[in-house]
Amino acid sequence: MVPSRLVIILGRWGRPPDDVAWVIVAFGLACVLSALANRDVLENAMNASRARFLAGAGLLAAFLTLGYAAHYLRGGPRIIDATTYVLQAKALAHGHLSFPAPFPSASFRGRFLLFHPHAGGGGDLSGIFPPGWPLLLSLGYILGAPMLVGIALSAGLVIATYALAREVTGDEGTSRLAALLSIACGALRYHTADPMSHAASALGIIVALVCALRAARTGSIRTFIAAGAAIGYVACTRPVSAIPIFLVAAFVVRKSSRRDLAAFALAAVPFLLLLGVSQHFGSLQRAYYAVSDGPPDCFRYGFGKDIGCVHEHGDFVRARLSDGFGLAAAAGTTIRRLHTHLSDALDAWPVLFLALPAIFKHARKAWLLWALVALQVVFYIPFYFDGDYPGAGARFFADVLPIEHVAIAASIAAWLPKIPTLKKTTITVGLVAIVFALHSSYDHLALADRDGGKPMFEPERLQDAKVETGIVFIETDHGFNLARDPNMTDPKLGVVVARLRNDGHDRLLYDELGHPQSWVYRFGADAAVLPFTPPAAEVAGRETWRFEAEADWPPLAQDGAWAEPIWATGNRQNCPSNGQALDVRIRTGASGNGSVTISVPVPRKGSWTIRPTILARENDGPLDLRMGDLHWEAQAQHATHPTCVELGAQTAELDEGETPCRITVSGAPAALDRLELTPAR
Repeated sequence: MVPSRLVIILGRWGRPPDDVAWVIVAFGLACVLSALANRDVLENAMNASRARFLAGAGLLAAFLTLGYAAHYLRGGPRIIDATTYVLQAKALAHGHLSFPAPFPSASFRGRFLLFHPHAGGGGDLSGIFPPGWPLLLSLGYILGAPMLVGIALSAGLVIATYALAREVTGDEGTSRLAALLSIACGALRYHTADPMSHAASALGIIVALVCALRAARTGSIRTFIAAGAAIGYVACTRPVSAIPIFLVAAFVVRKSSRRDLAAFALAAVPFLLLLGVSQHFGSLQRAYYAVSDGPPDCFRYGFGKDIGCVHEHGDFVRARLSDGFGLAAAAGTTIRRLHTHLSDALDAWPVLFLALPAIFKHARKAWLLWALVALQVVFYIPFYFDGDYPGAGARFFADVLPIEHVAIAASIAAWLPKIPTLKKTTITVGLVAIVFALHSSYDHLALADRDGGKPMFEPERLQDAKVETGIVFIETDHGFNLARDPNMTDPKLGVVVARLRNDGHDRLLYDELGHPQSWVYRFGADAAVLPFTPPAAEVAGRETWRFEAEADWPPLAQDGAWAEPIWATGNRQNCPSNGQALDVRIRTGASGNGSVTISVPVPRKGSWTIRPTILARENDGPLDLRMGDLHWEAQAQHATHPTCVELGAQTAELDEGETPCRITVSGAPAALDRLELTPAR
């Protein structure tokens, strides 16, 4: 049995784990054996005309991307980032950077969405990511075929990789080797199959470098404009990734005329303006984490004691950043990224190591490319989170994978000049395929099995249930993002997708929308759309609205404290209700108070009696609750076992809409379970 530490270092190895891997290993063996026998299976491709080669290479890359989406992603986007990009793209397809969150807003608010409240209730939601990739992806939704964008990116990356290799080396064989390495790259197949931003950023980077090199060589103002626009697009997609390519491109064109340099700079301005407007001339990601996570200012670029968000990246922060994000932690993060990245460019580190002699010997031929790769590594050092996961590799370095393909191809082609480039190409591609099948394919299958093993929303389930109008309640953040049409708010005209909260929010939305037909989408091994009518707001014959505190996460605001939905068990039935509570905590060792503000939906104007319930735990601190003119105080708790404590009923006149409720803690955490509203009599 292989020791676990060795598996961490070397990765998992074994016989091909599925039929796809067996086909790939057979192809790889055919390549290697045919090259050794001087009967190269790639000879026809390498000797075809340039137009035929590029057309075939682009089509093959597109086909493999479609295959990856079907086999490994099992039909759709998987991680929360990708589903958020999808939701942003659907909004942009309607011409909007944000989209409505009707009353009650908690039925629509959620992870990776920033809420902009309206007076009286409801508001707008914005996806937190920069708009460059959603803008491009929106073209697929406008055409009714989102996957077209991914397969176009696949073909575009192969052609752009070929073009860069031609520009750098001037050699046709080297250029075709670089294109084949792009096709064979498992990480690029993932990034073109799942709607993540890295493939679009990679295409922007390689186009910018090709155009900058041609601009410096030819002096054509069109190439200066194209280079500047491509860098602007990268900045609008992944701002940090734009810095290395800007520095390298600026170095390449540094001796150009002022007119050309002005064109180069001005071409980026429209994309920078779009980025500024969409991000409210700040950072929506940072604004989102400021109201959804902690410690305060945990999500930022740089170094410090409290960097690292404990809700979104809790396991990572507790394991790696107990002493803050300093130079030692940054070095560890970068080393782990580089370790993961070893298997990205050539699918597995053994093939990369086999290419190292060529890379070291001929590094000067591609020094500019390696400088760009090194800058990419350097400029992501100040970001604390690894960002790595199976199949996708080291995501923050994925933007320069095509640059690495060109640099590696140039080195391999120049190494051992007595061996024909065709033979070296065939052996390299064969080894990449073999090691992918025996090693890297395990990571991609691990990706396939994550998070339930399939997308958390499959539109065909609605078609099977013949659901065309009404409300569909979704249990997961991923599923909500995939299912939600941002422009649809009328259940008579189409499907209004909302979050299942299992409390009064569901019934209130159902009432607000006029009691349409409604369903719930149950995610699981056999996902299904089932009829569902939210239960009436009635307990023992009396109108009672129960609103779970955790349903209002992310909260409206945080000031010196942060909130986190937690699972908890109490010492009696229905304690806490729904098995969850909203934990509010303050930075360890901090003095003073911190507060979190949530919203409480009020069904109609009138006199209401409000009953808050907290979850009392051992070592909890005091809690102060304010809702309009109402005020509750709970002293520090010393419960041996978690128990639910009602804070007492108070009555007030409330307007219809969403009323802010501020939760203040001091020194130690405290947890709010729910608030119940009943009409005063």
